[in-house]
Amino acid sequence: MSEELPPVGKTAVGVAGLRALESGRPDRLFEDPYAGAFFHAGRAIFEGRESHRELGMVFAQQVAIRTRFFDDFVSGGTQTVLLAAGLDARAFRLDWPDGARVFEVDLPDVLAFKEAVLAEQGARPKCERTAVPVDLRDNWAAALKNEGFDPGQPTVWLAEGLLVYLRRDEAERLLTDVTELSAPGSRISFEHRPDGERDGLLEKARNVGGEVTSLWHGGLGGDAPEWLAEHGWRPETFTVADLAVQYGREPLDVTRGGFVTATR
Repeated sequence: MSEELPPVGKTAVGVAGLRALESGRPDRLFEDPYAGAFFHAGRAIFEGRESHRELGMVFAQQVAIRTRFFDDFVSGGTQTVLLAAGLDARAFRLDWPDGARVFEVDLPDVLAFKEAVLAEQGARPKCERTAVPVDLRDNWAAALKNEGFDPGQPTVWLAEGLLVYLRRDEAERLLTDVTELSAPGSRISFEHRPDGERDGLLEKARNVGGEVTSLWHGGLGGDAPEWLAEHGWRPETFTVADLAVQYGREPLDVTRGGFVTATR
């Protein structure tokens, strides 16, 4: 089944493997009891591909910090939309308030793979979970509303590991749609790296993982905070290096990357 995943969907299997590794640490930053099952189900993708293993080691700590940061960001949301939800299991592993709804938007093949693995594990969500199988380059907003999304209610939006795979025009169109669907009080978060700063982590990734990094198109580049501010959001940025120290990990001196959050 994993062989049927689209290229971007296959990267989600690798991320699941890194989440499984972090979940096995005694000082883990989070616990994902389903990550190992996702990786096991899709591991055939990586057989004979040493570059994928090397790329995983490059990003292991960054993925751990990213997952913890985004876990904290979505915590407490009563209407949450995970754009390009991938193989994360937040609907199943986080504690949600009563009546919380989580919408998982991703490609149909990715969600089908995910549903099959979760069914095998007997997983039960801790909220009202709705899968929305649609390409985010298509009319995903209509598909989301058709599944019961309420644009009049404040929403927590998460676009984890997504924008880098989009061209700038695609990223702007996606975020414009998000803005139009966001009632006052809505929040959003995704990765951010300022332009013009040398990033050793990305350089290492390009050296060992060309098959994956060739899919990167850059999204908004380093302009995300400015774009959000111009469209009615109040942005704030965080660095992976600072968060590593906050979480009790060695700082990642090789990366200037981090995250942006914004409130409507």
